[in-house]
Amino acid sequence: QVQLVESGGGLVQAGGSLRLSCTASGRTFGSYGMGWFRQAPGKEREFVSAITWSGGSTYYGDSVKGRFTISRDNAKNTVYLQMNSLKSEDTAVYYCARHAGPSWSKDEFEYNYWGQGTQVTVSS
Repeated sequence: QVQLVESGGGLVQAGGSLRLSCTASGRTFGSYGMGWFRQAPGKEREFVSAITWSGGSTYYGDSVKGRFTISRDNAKNTVYLQMNSLKSEDTAVYYCARHAGPSWSKDEFEYNYWGQGTQVTVSS
C-alpha cells in the first residue's frame, strides 16, 4: 500500500513563500505522475499542479501559473510544490496525489493514492 505524507504547510503573510513536500512509501515512486490539489472551506477540490513520472513535463492551474513550481526527486521519493507570492485566496488544505500512470491529469479521479493534506493559511 502506498502512503503519501505531506509537510511544509503553515501560516504565512500575503506575498510570502512556502514549500510543500510530499514523500511516498514504496519503490515505484519514479514510475508515476504526481499531482497537487487543494480544497478551501466550502469549495470543491481544485487542481493546482502536476508533474509527469520523469519530471520532464509540468502543468499548472490558471490561478497559480507563474507563482507555483512543482518538482520531484525520484531518488528521495518526494515531490515538491514551491509557492511564491502567496495570496489570501491560496488558503486551503493542500493534498498530494499519485496518478494511476506515468502521466498526469487535472481530474482528481485519475489519482488513486492521496495524502492526508497539509493546511496552508495566507493572512492578508
